[in-house]
Amino acid sequence: MSKNHYDVLEVAPTAPADEIKRAFRAQIALYHPDKVQHLGKEFQEMAAGRATALTEAYRVLSNESHRADYDRALAAAPHSAPPPGPSWSAPSPSPSAQAEPQRASPFTKERAGADQILRKATLEKIRQALALTGADYDETQVRGFDLALAPKPKMFGGGKRPRILGRFVEPVDAAAVADSWSLAVKWISTPTDEICVLLLGSLVGPPRELADAIAEQRRKHRTAKLTIIPIDVRSWDAHVPVDVPGVCKDLLTRLKSGN
Repeated sequence: MSKNHYDVLEVAPTAPADEIKRAFRAQIALYHPDKVQHLGKEFQEMAAGRATALTEAYRVLSNESHRADYDRALAAAPHSAPPPGPSWSAPSPSPSAQAEPQRASPFTKERAGADQILRKATLEKIRQALALTGADYDETQVRGFDLALAPKPKMFGGGKRPRILGRFVEPVDAAAVADSWSLAVKWISTPTDEICVLLLGSLVGPPRELADAIAEQRRKHRTAKLTIIPIDVRSWDAHVPVDVPGVCKDLLTRLKSGN
């Protein structure tokens, strides 16, 4: 059974036009083929299908006349029910239906699978770019982060390199900065430890908001050598502080340039 347009955009049937536009823009930015050229063929094909479905859903629902016709057709369809949405309240189900566990729709599963592929591809791109810097790191695990890299000890000493953490959040805003800082600071065990956090997402807040949030955390944790770098994974644009560690600066340059 094909997905209805509300389900594709993940909005309620009663969603206003501006909410539909926001939902479309947020999702097309993730799945538009132009944004995933660096990923594997499997994801590019999936992204092309998602972009087509999103564009068609937005074409219909953004036009008042087309949307009205679509809603009438949807309501008249045999055994149809209003599509699920974040703010839609469905009629009370029967007792037998209440007893059944709620199942994720095929679209929800597909979207989750696509997100996982995107995240894996993004993390792999970071690993590859870091390897090109010549820095030698071991991968480990840190609670609350999708990627954790610890520098290997240098055979003949030399400067201490930062640990690198990566975390996906949506949106990348002031709250995400504060939350990620509180998690990352727990990984600091000595005064010389330095950590660089890559805050990854496709919905990135205004530069001033992010700069103020980072400055506030630095005031609260004056002794912590911690750098947070908000990154838009669609374009690899980053809000880079002036005191970013050299290896992280090199990493970001390679991510942006694609090599």
